[in-house]
Amino acid sequence: MPEAFAQFLLTGMLLYGLLLHAVSQHGASVDNSSQRPNFIIILADDIGWGDLDVNRPEEKANNTPYLNLMAEQGIKLTDFHSPASTCSPSRAAILTGRYGLRNGVTHNFAVGSVAGLPASEVTLPQLLQKAGYYTAMIGKWHLGHNGPYQPTNRGFDYYLGIPYSNDMGCTDQPGYNLPQCLPCHISRPQVFRLNRSVHEGCYSKVGLPLIENSSIVEQPLDLWTLTEQYKSTATRIIHNARERGQPYLLYIALAHMHVPLAPPLPADAFTTARHHTDSTVYSASLREMDSLVEAVKRASDDTDKNNTLIWFTGDNGPWEQKCQYAGSVGPFMGKWQTSRGGGSAKRTTWEGGHRVPTVAYWPGRIPANTTNSALLSGMDIFPTLLSLARVTPPSDRHYDGIDATNVLLHGEQTGHEFLFHPNSGAAGKFGDLQTARTGKYKAFYITGAAESCGGATGKQQLHDMPLIFDLERDMAEETPLQVGTPEYQAVAERIARRREELLWDIATDKSVSTADYSTDESAAPCCNPRQAVCRCHPLGRGWELANRNAHTKGQKRSTLM
Repeated sequence: MPEAFAQFLLTGMLLYGLLLHAVSQHGASVDNSSQRPNFIIILADDIGWGDLDVNRPEEKANNTPYLNLMAEQGIKLTDFHSPASTCSPSRAAILTGRYGLRNGVTHNFAVGSVAGLPASEVTLPQLLQKAGYYTAMIGKWHLGHNGPYQPTNRGFDYYLGIPYSNDMGCTDQPGYNLPQCLPCHISRPQVFRLNRSVHEGCYSKVGLPLIENSSIVEQPLDLWTLTEQYKSTATRIIHNARERGQPYLLYIALAHMHVPLAPPLPADAFTTARHHTDSTVYSASLREMDSLVEAVKRASDDTDKNNTLIWFTGDNGPWEQKCQYAGSVGPFMGKWQTSRGGGSAKRTTWEGGHRVPTVAYWPGRIPANTTNSALLSGMDIFPTLLSLARVTPPSDRHYDGIDATNVLLHGEQTGHEFLFHPNSGAAGKFGDLQTARTGKYKAFYITGAAESCGGATGKQQLHDMPLIFDLERDMAEETPLQVGTPEYQAVAERIARRREELLWDIATDKSVSTADYSTDESAAPCCNPRQAVCRCHPLGRGWELANRNAHTKGQKRSTLM
């Protein structure tokens, strides 16, 4: 009898083990609704609302076929806005869900910045990491590249990318830019001084670095192979996460569509590059960006299709002064401003500066082929992803983003009742909230222009009685409402009241952070200070950044691993 019972127990245990093995191997019987979803955030740089084919079907372009497909299989958000109209503030707000006046980041960090996003700020990857997510980032960081400000110290398990914009350092084979910048090997100070008027705005002292985790692996990097590196790294991260059975956050901050552009060219590209027609360069760059999106989507679909949200958006509008190398704002032309001089895209609070193309895709969860005009912001990514992951953010701070889950999954049209656009360089003090949206109305307490193609600029102008536009009737922002009409008075009073409430809330918010914007030449990423432009061989060892003391100015910094 004991032997029979023992045999029975052994058989039962074996069967139970086989069952567990089958479930873990196939997972088909597991209810996906109980699993925490994966998140892929793809952030394009300097992209125009009109750059996405599906936003302008009348143009009959075919530059973004895979993003078009993603929109067809998911949702297109037509009234989605970057949290600021320039790089660092937009990215900080996306990762914290807070306006720059709260998180401290109101303008861009520099190559020589010693600090970055304040350590007191809690980021989306930090919260997901604590909840058991694998967190990885690829691409442009621009929130601090020294010590505690690096991505791997702000919640990311893995990082590969450029610490700031891809024009903030020289390369040996420069991409397309205006003005065209010199290669590293002839960017010596004496040469650059002779050509200062021709190459104004080009960085010549330090090569553009590629960083993996906390090490520089290549300086200067090769712009022309960067997209393929990003593709292969992204697909590897997605497949590895699936093999581990661990939910993941993958944040891909593209170099596209920021200059210099480096789209695929023929084999003799660098002898024919100057003859490559300007009209095709931007389109070719859009197609290259789109191919990266396609590779990421395919990898996701092949691994965990029904449990992965892919969210594509932009950090701000196009850089208009780059002329043929800048994107399209579509119908959002800011005509009131452009008729008075200057540009109305990046760095401004006109629609072209912050209304960005946005698509979200999640098979089985987001209804296919839908369009939603809810008023949303990049700040909403933070609370939405945390809600979907069932993670509660810290209660010791105020947030400005809203949970857009019901917009994405259930087609609700309710977004922000009020949304403010911070000054981003064209007028006023950085970060101040002097432009506001509510419903179809938009009010400007200050106006100003960025530099346009050709160099024209407009004057800053304060408006005690704000300019108010009805964007449903006037998306080009050409003719403001007449002051004194009942419509104007009602809107002006509502916005003024809400703006006062928000500014008081920020002024009394004990969680407000302050960023350190001090700079030091020795804070620039440099893998070999003994070489011109800090050059180091890409196949050699990485050069450690983590041990640098970003706050010890004037001291020689450690560069060895």
